[in-house]
Amino acid sequence: MFWPNNARIAVTTSLMFEAGSQDPQKPYGPFPVPQEGDFPDLPTNSWFDYAANEGIPRALGLFDRHGVRASSFMTGMSVERYPDIAREIVERGHEAAAHGRRWASSYNLARDEEKKFIADGIASVERITGHRPVGWNAHAMRNSVNTLEILQELDCIYFIDDLSRDEPFIIPLPKGEIGVVPYTAHLNDLHNLLNVYNLAQFEFLLKEEFDQLYEEGAKRRRMMDISLHDRIGTRPAAIRMFDRVLDHMRRKEGVWFARKDEIARWALAHREHTPIVDRGPAGKTGLPGPSRFVERRAS
Repeated sequence: MFWPNNARIAVTTSLMFEAGSQDPQKPYGPFPVPQEGDFPDLPTNSWFDYAANEGIPRALGLFDRHGVRASSFMTGMSVERYPDIAREIVERGHEAAAHGRRWASSYNLARDEEKKFIADGIASVERITGHRPVGWNAHAMRNSVNTLEILQELDCIYFIDDLSRDEPFIIPLPKGEIGVVPYTAHLNDLHNLLNVYNLAQFEFLLKEEFDQLYEEGAKRRRMMDISLHDRIGTRPAAIRMFDRVLDHMRRKEGVWFARKDEIARWALAHREHTPIVDRGPAGKTGLPGPSRFVERRAS
């Protein structure tokens, strides 16, 4: 079986929880015009606050209506600022995954600093939600040559910062291995709804992507990822669009709406269908190391 209960496709949803962990003086999103002086960027900060006040509760309602269990990648600062929201996400059956100490890059840190950055975020999520993250997403998907071994040391079993496949796979490490549950750029609200709010185009894209992968799923393992950010894809009109997309998916038989930790565990346990991609030692340019790699399937 490619998936549990012989499902034809796994559909997984990411909910990025970043509210309250942004740089308060950095303009971002719908307010890219810089302001003069050393002052907090109040419009941008209020945009991030929207996520906690309106966006995440609305997204959780959508997931409940469709029986979807998402993976929420949480920064440590977000769960500390909004602990009730973090706990509610987990209480409703969603995964709490790691997204660093704050909404910032970590690939440019020294190894010890990078490990502390990741570990601090994990510790905050675990302390507040009671759930220890086993999955990782870096800011802008950018990791260092040390990240995978750091994740292994912190008992993570998978990361998502990869766009190379429509299925999970395994990367061998010097002392074991780590699962990969590939992320998405083109099925991401950040790229489709941030500055050009074209809901009709995004809806068409999501449905077409699903239909093609569902068709391919008859012969090989297929997975589709949808990404919502707490302040973007949670707007009222966007939620109505996602509602129609999920309804379209649910009309098909054999669709597994899965958390990413569930997908990672299944792929690691059912290796007969899981690619093992040996990327060799990481080079100076960082992941994924040399451009030439060896792929095999477990026998």
